[in-house]
Amino acid sequence: MTSPLTDEIVQRLEALEIKASFTEDLLDQLNLTIYQQQQLIDRLTHEVIQLRQQAPEAGSNGPRNLRDELPPHY
Repeated sequence: MTSPLTDEIVQRLEALEIKASFTEDLLDQLNLTIYQQQQLIDRLTHEVIQLRQQAPEAGSNGPRNLRDELPPHY
């Protein structure tokens, strides 16, 4: 026969174990999200570097006129 105090302690311990389990799952999900976001950041950074290398030097042509870049139908 168990005492009411022992039953309460067991219930509280089980509740803590459930919370710990959910917390571990959440932490795993957050770690995966951070990992995926870092991969995306790395990929985008690499793409920006490539685009900067492809773009003509802005200083060599002087200031550009955006009207020169309008499509012909304007």
